[in-house]
Amino acid sequence: MLNNPLRLITSRNWIKRALPFLSWGADLRDKKNLRVDIIAGITVALVLIPQSMAYAQLAGLPPYYGLYAAFLPPMVAALFGSSRQLATGPVAVVSLLTAAALEPIASAGSEGYIAYAVTLALIVGLFQLSLGLLRLGVLVNFLSHPVVLGFTNAAAIIIATSQLGKIFGVQVEKAARHYETVWNTAVAAVSSTHWPTFFIAVLAFGIMLVLRRLAPRLPNVLIAVVITALISWGIGFEKKQVVALDLVVSDTARNIVSQQMKLEQELPELEQKIKGAEERLSKIVEKYGWSNNRALAAQHALNTLKLERDRRLGRAKADLKELRNISFEYIQKDGNRAGKFYLIGHAPDSVKTDNRVWRINRIVDGNTLEMSSGGKVVGTIPQGLPSFKFPTFDLTIMLQLLSAAVTISLIGFMEAISIAKAMVTRTKQKLDANQELVGQGLGNIVGSMFQSYPTSGSFSRSAVNLGAGAVTGVSSVVTSLIVVITLLWLTPLLYHLPQATLAAVIMMAVLGLVNVRAVKHAWQANRNDGVVAVVTFVLTLAFAPHLDKGILVGIGLALILYLYRTMQPRIAVLARHPDGTLRDAELFGLETCDNISMIRFDGSLYFANTGYFEEKVQERVAMKPDLKYVIVVGEGINEIDATGEEMLANLTERLQNAGIEVLFTGLKKQVFDVLDRTGLYKRLGAERFFRTEDMALDYVWKKLGNHHEVDCPLNVVCPIEQPK
Repeated sequence: MLNNPLRLITSRNWIKRALPFLSWGADLRDKKNLRVDIIAGITVALVLIPQSMAYAQLAGLPPYYGLYAAFLPPMVAALFGSSRQLATGPVAVVSLLTAAALEPIASAGSEGYIAYAVTLALIVGLFQLSLGLLRLGVLVNFLSHPVVLGFTNAAAIIIATSQLGKIFGVQVEKAARHYETVWNTAVAAVSSTHWPTFFIAVLAFGIMLVLRRLAPRLPNVLIAVVITALISWGIGFEKKQVVALDLVVSDTARNIVSQQMKLEQELPELEQKIKGAEERLSKIVEKYGWSNNRALAAQHALNTLKLERDRRLGRAKADLKELRNISFEYIQKDGNRAGKFYLIGHAPDSVKTDNRVWRINRIVDGNTLEMSSGGKVVGTIPQGLPSFKFPTFDLTIMLQLLSAAVTISLIGFMEAISIAKAMVTRTKQKLDANQELVGQGLGNIVGSMFQSYPTSGSFSRSAVNLGAGAVTGVSSVVTSLIVVITLLWLTPLLYHLPQATLAAVIMMAVLGLVNVRAVKHAWQANRNDGVVAVVTFVLTLAFAPHLDKGILVGIGLALILYLYRTMQPRIAVLARHPDGTLRDAELFGLETCDNISMIRFDGSLYFANTGYFEEKVQERVAMKPDLKYVIVVGEGINEIDATGEEMLANLTERLQNAGIEVLFTGLKKQVFDVLDRTGLYKRLGAERFFRTEDMALDYVWKKLGNHHEVDCPLNVVCPIEQPK
C-alpha cells in the first residue's frame, strides 16, 4: 500500500519514466490528433518501405532484411523513447558502418554475414540501453561536432560511390580500399555498362528530382519505385535462366566450376583439421608452455593449415572474379537443338544469336549455372513476418564486433538525438537524452530477436513525420503496422523492383549529408575545429571501408588540439584604461605599476597548464625588480585540480620568501572550495582573498602607504573637464 502521498508521487514518476508512452493519453483524447498521427504514420511508411530495402542492400544484406529492420524497431523506440516524432529504422550511415564491420569477417549476404548483422544489432542495443539506464548519455559528447561533420561528409561520398556498380549494372570484386573499388567500378563501367540498368537508374533519379521540386508533398520515392517496378515487369528487365553446365561452351568456365565444387567439398575437412590443430596446440601449451619444442611444432602445423586455407580461398575468389567477367552469346533453341552459350565471337557462323551479352550469375551446383543478361531486381521476398530467433551468442564474435558496435551506437545515437533536438525546438516538447538511449537500445534489442540489423533515427523520415503533423508516437506504431501488412500480403509486388532504383534512392537520400558550408563555418569559427573536420573527412575516405579508424583519429586529434589550446591559455597583465576599466596592458598599450602586477588567467588551472602559468608569473616578476604584490584575477578560472593547487602553494611560498605577496580576487566557488578543502586558504590567510579587484587594490595601497594610489597607474584617472 502506498499510503504516503510522497511515495505515491515518486511511484507515478517512476512509471512515467519506465513507460513514457503513457503520457500520450492526454493528446490522444482529441480524436483529431489520433487521425493526424495515423495519416503521418502511413506517410512515413510509404517512404520507409523502399528506403529500408535500399539501406539493407547498402549494409550487404538481402533487401527484405530492411523490412525486418522496419518492423519492430520504429514502434519500440517510439514507445520507450522521449521524442514523439523521431522516426527510427534503417539509416544510411549505420548501414554503411554495419557493412564496414562485417565484410572483413564474412561474405556479404551469406548466412554467417546475416547472423553477425543480427548479433551486432543486439550488442548495439545492449550498449545503448546500458548508457541510458546508467544516465551516461554525456559520453556522446566525446564525438565532437567537427569529428561528426567530417565523418558524415566522407560517409555520404562513400555511400554514394558504393552504389555506382548498381547504377551502371557492373560488378567488381571489393578491393582492400574503397577508392580502389570505385576506380575498378569506373573502369568496368567504361566498357561494360548495362544500358537498361543505367536508364532505369536515370529514370528513377529524374522522377524523384522532378517530384521533389514540383510536388514536394507527393511520396517521390514510392512513385519512382512503382513506376520503375512496372517498367521492369513490362520489359522483362530481369533476364536469367538456369542451364546445365554442358550447355555452356567454355573450357575455362567448366574448369572453374569444377575447382569451386572441389573446394566446397574439401573446405569443411580443412576447417576440421585446423580446429583439431588448435586444440592440440592449446593442450601442449597448457602442459609444456610456449617455449617447448612441441608447442613450436604444433604452432607451425597450425599456421601451415591456415595458410593453405587462405591460399585456396584466395584462388577461389580470383576464379569467381574471372568467371563473372566471361561474356557469352546465346544461340536459342531451334527444333531438337538445345540452346547453347558460346564465348563472344565464338558462335558458329551458321547460327543466329539473341544479340544479348550473357554472364554467369552464380554456380547453382556442380552441373548447373544461373545465366543472366538482364538487370538485377529485388527478387523473391519471403512472405510473412520474421520469426522469433535469439541472436547467435558467440563470445569470440561478440568481442570482435564490440568496437564496431560502440562506434555504431554513438554515431547512430548522435544522429538520432540531433534530429530530436531540432524537432523539439518546433514542438516545444521535453526531450530526455538518456530516455532516448533507452528507446533506441530497446528498439535494437527487440529488433535483433526478429532478424533486424542495427537501426537509428532517420532525419528524412523524421522530417516527413513532423511535416505530416504527427503529435505522438502513435504515428511510428502505425508505420510498423503498415510494414507488417507489406510483409504479410504485398511482398510479391516488390519482386520486379530494380536494384538500380534502390541505388538511386540511397544516393538521393545521402545528398543532404554533404555539407561543405558547415565545414567552412567550423573553420571560420575555430581553425582547430576546421582542421579536425578536414582531417577526419580525409582519413575516413582514405581508410574506408575501415571507417572506425577515421573516427578514432578524429576524436584523438580533437582531444589533443583541445589540450594544446588549454595548455597555453591567455594570460593578461591588467592596467587601468582611460574609460576606468581594467584592460590588457599589452593589447592597449597601457602603463603598469612597478610595485603591483595584476595578472588575469583565462582558463581552468589543471595539470597541463600549471607550468605555463607559473612561468608567466615568474616572467612578470623578473621584469619588475621593485614588485611587492602580485594580484591574481581569478574570474576566468573555472576549476582547479590537485596539480594546480600544489603549484599555487609552492609559488606563493617562493614569492613570499622573495618579499612579494600574492593576493587573489574573484575566485569562483568551485575553485575556492578546493583551496578550502586542501587547507591552502587557511595557510595563506583570509586577508589575501578579495571579491573584487578594487578591494584588493585598496588593501595594497594602504599597505604601501605614502599615498601610493595618487600616482599609481592602476588607479581610476578622472578626466579633467576642459573650460568651455
